[in-house]
Amino acid sequence: MTGEIESGPNPAHETLAVLREPNFLLYLASRFFTGAALTLMRATIAWHIFDLTRSAFHLGLIGLVQFIPTLLLSLPAGAVADTYERRTIIMSTQSVALLAAAALYLTTRNQLISLPLLYGLIVATAIASSLEGPSRAAVLPTVVPRALFPSAVAIHSTVQNLAWIIGPVLMGFAIAEFGIASAYLIRMGLIFGSIVTFAFIRPRRSEIRGEVSWRAIREGVAFVRRRQPIVGAMALDMFAVIFAGATALLPIYANEILHVGPRGYGLLSSALEIGSLSMALVLLARGPTTRPGRSLLIAVAVFGVATIVFGLSRWFPLSFAAFVIAGMADQVSVVCRQMIIQLSTPDELRGRVSSVNLLFIGASNQLGAVESGFVAALTSATFAVVGGGVLCLGVLAVVALKMPELRTYRLGGDPT
Repeated sequence: MTGEIESGPNPAHETLAVLREPNFLLYLASRFFTGAALTLMRATIAWHIFDLTRSAFHLGLIGLVQFIPTLLLSLPAGAVADTYERRTIIMSTQSVALLAAAALYLTTRNQLISLPLLYGLIVATAIASSLEGPSRAAVLPTVVPRALFPSAVAIHSTVQNLAWIIGPVLMGFAIAEFGIASAYLIRMGLIFGSIVTFAFIRPRRSEIRGEVSWRAIREGVAFVRRRQPIVGAMALDMFAVIFAGATALLPIYANEILHVGPRGYGLLSSALEIGSLSMALVLLARGPTTRPGRSLLIAVAVFGVATIVFGLSRWFPLSFAAFVIAGMADQVSVVCRQMIIQLSTPDELRGRVSSVNLLFIGASNQLGAVESGFVAALTSATFAVVGGGVLCLGVLAVVALKMPELRTYRLGGDPT
């Protein structure tokens, strides 16, 4: 797969140049804290609910209660991000997430937690995340020069994936040694670190002031619909992860199929991110791809095959390796999608276009959890994962045939 990633000019020079940007370094620090907090929370919630219910249905229900706020709020949040100060939006929503984490910690530690309360706090966290996402995505292009943005994406993805690895590993060891409540306490510290570092960011360019209205929202959606590479990249990622995402079923695999306990679960939950980080380092050394459309299609094919292998495996090392490979493919997909979307979008529309992208991402992650959990409840975890991998490859074939502009997309080929 890496043989298809064509290098841009002078990657080492561009890397050094972008790392001299103070705002970018602060952005990276904040993103590290939020990334670790995100995956720690995701793994902890799944483990906590499965520990309470022993039910694949409830694992799928997690995705559903998270998707509803994403569906309702992502597009309006994009218009808000293009109207009000993005830093203020991010720090405010992070404060809500901090309060939700504190409530989870206190109620769990004092044995006051219940399923309705747990799901309610998951919804509160999802609301905060839905409102924050477009603003955070729209800030990144404003803290680096446009010419350095591809390198900034590669470095950002590297740091983000390192954080995503640390989150589940912290969760696994914390629960094994100190109990579930300790994982929520760690999340509180991570969110606080994110708020503090983000407070010092000063964007290079003034932020666009638009309006919060349905007309503004429709303008962002219409921009996406008119550009086949953008809508194709978003749709391909969404359907691939909906069908082939196996993360929601990891508690079942760790407990009932691979028999590796909470520590093994934490390592398995970090396997995707380990693969993503490995590939991010490769991309960072090689420089940004000049043909992100073709690379995206190849990455999704590898992701689907690796998912099938994971679903069939009954040996922990093979399962771990399959998830690592899936993570490597996913990293290529993430970087290529980011370049296609952000470099094809003017700054005054970035919040709204990012909100559409995050709606697709939210649908893929959360509806993927719903699909995996519900199908596993009706059949088996193995059937849900393997069948999803096969469907992922089918979606890839359709997109590759029906969207030639995505397949042939090159950097600079879709000027703003």
